[in-house]
Amino acid sequence: MRISAITNWAYGITVFLTVVSGAAFIFSSHSADLERLTVQEHLALDDLGEELALGAEETTDEARLYVMRGEDRHLQAFQGKEGEERRRETAIGNIRALGGSAAELAALDEIESDADVLDKVEEGAVAAYRSGDRLGAQQTLFGPEHDRLQTAVLDTVRRFRELTATRTESAMDQAKARSDFWGAIAKTMLGLTAAVFLAVLYFILRRRVALPLMRMTGIVNRLAKQDYEVEVPLDSRRDEIGEMNEAIHIFRENGIERERLDAERRRDQQTKDLILQMMHRLQACAAQYELAEVVALFAPQIFPNFAGNLYVMNESRTMLTRVSTWLDPVRPERVFPANACWGLRRGRPHVSDASHNDIPCQHLDDQEVAGLCVPLTAQGDAIGLLYLEERPQSQAASETSRLYLELIAENIGLAVANLQLRDKLTNLAVRDALTGLFNRRSLDEALNRYARDEAHQPIVCMMIDIDHFKRFNDEHGHDAGDEVMRYVAQILVDTVSTAGTAYRFGGEEFTVLLHEATEEEGFQLAEQIRSRVLATPLAHRGRVLGAVSISVGVASSPLAGSIATLLSRADAALLEAKAAGRNRTVSASITFGEQAIKRSS
Repeated sequence: MRISAITNWAYGITVFLTVVSGAAFIFSSHSADLERLTVQEHLALDDLGEELALGAEETTDEARLYVMRGEDRHLQAFQGKEGEERRRETAIGNIRALGGSAAELAALDEIESDADVLDKVEEGAVAAYRSGDRLGAQQTLFGPEHDRLQTAVLDTVRRFRELTATRTESAMDQAKARSDFWGAIAKTMLGLTAAVFLAVLYFILRRRVALPLMRMTGIVNRLAKQDYEVEVPLDSRRDEIGEMNEAIHIFRENGIERERLDAERRRDQQTKDLILQMMHRLQACAAQYELAEVVALFAPQIFPNFAGNLYVMNESRTMLTRVSTWLDPVRPERVFPANACWGLRRGRPHVSDASHNDIPCQHLDDQEVAGLCVPLTAQGDAIGLLYLEERPQSQAASETSRLYLELIAENIGLAVANLQLRDKLTNLAVRDALTGLFNRRSLDEALNRYARDEAHQPIVCMMIDIDHFKRFNDEHGHDAGDEVMRYVAQILVDTVSTAGTAYRFGGEEFTVLLHEATEEEGFQLAEQIRSRVLATPLAHRGRVLGAVSISVGVASSPLAGSIATLLSRADAALLEAKAAGRNRTVSASITFGEQAIKRSS
């Protein structure tokens, strides 16, 4: 039952009991008043009866003393007592006014009649004594008739007093009984009222209100401090406290849900911030290895539940090579064919998991680990793959996480495509398309850079020319001539290696810059290049092209001259070598210093 209903019932019962108790007290008080009036009436009647009896006896005594002694004082007293007749009449009138029973009224009439007769006899005796008949007066007052009349009066008075005493005592008993009855009812109602009040205080205010409120106060205080770990005990009673308990339950659940949503929102915002940072750094990457480092750094922060690899496709679009990895994936394949991935085939993310009842990718083994392949595309072309797998005991990826994965994959794909495009543009700008060597523009920039270098490190320049190159174009075609240039360029790259840089100067001429080398060391390396070119046979489309030889001019800086004249001095040495019969190496310092040519054997 609801507390309000219990309170209303308790209030109504308390009011009812209070009204009944008040009415009982009123009736008890009225009965007490009746009892008091009855007592007063009893006392008044008893006093009046006593007065009637005493008045009759005193008048008779004074009359007898007078006739016996003849003293005037007794006569005066007798005559004074005669006034008692009026008092007796007044007393009888008062008794009648108080109301009495028929027997009492009859006794009063009899008393009044006998008293009148007795008064007349006594008055006659006193008159006889005063007239001189003393003996007659004495005989009258002491005679049997007087005694009979006096006894009759006294007996009637006694009987009257007994009647009034019996009636008033009965009335007093009844009034007292009524007063006691209503007093008991009033006390009982008062006790019931007190019991109801105490029951309300204990069972409602303390047990059903105070104790639950004290318990819930601590819970509400902890919830107000956002301590949602507090346990809220269930209360199944259907009253206001139960509704309050249910409201606290709902408040706690809402708080937990709000906290969860806030945490998700914070995690989502943090993920977005990390993705934004990752995008900014991807856009700033200048090389593919930097991009791989950025992905390996941010991917585990954005998706801590996923290990993975980043693969980039080769130029022929046939193979995928791993360039980055994080969080130790179970399947760390380094290289695999592009057609082994269903994600690349379909052009959309593909889940390799037996629980999805889908075919797994061929580049994955049979281990029970879910793998997700997200293709990296740019302008509709697949350029790589983002492979992810859920780590053991991690939460499954949500739909939002998959959207972020696709967003990241798209940006990584664009970043890889931009780097590849930048590399292509850079190669087109600084490299020769036919030989793959750096072009004339790169050579000029390198020389300018060396010229600005304050350290003035030693540098050697080789100018190389293919001997009789026009013969290959005329006899075998331009394709053969191109093959000869590629052949010489490849020998240059293989021989120079990390000691320097090879450039295509223009036409059939090449340039090599050697860092921190002397002119003598440059001369020896030039001889190695010339020997390898001459010694290696060359064929094109099944036809032997014949021997290929080169002429080389070598110059150095800064000891032999400034960097500004380095290229011209090497070119002059080359011209000397060609003029001297080709297939030889000429040093610029010997040419200009000693006017001699150092030929190879």
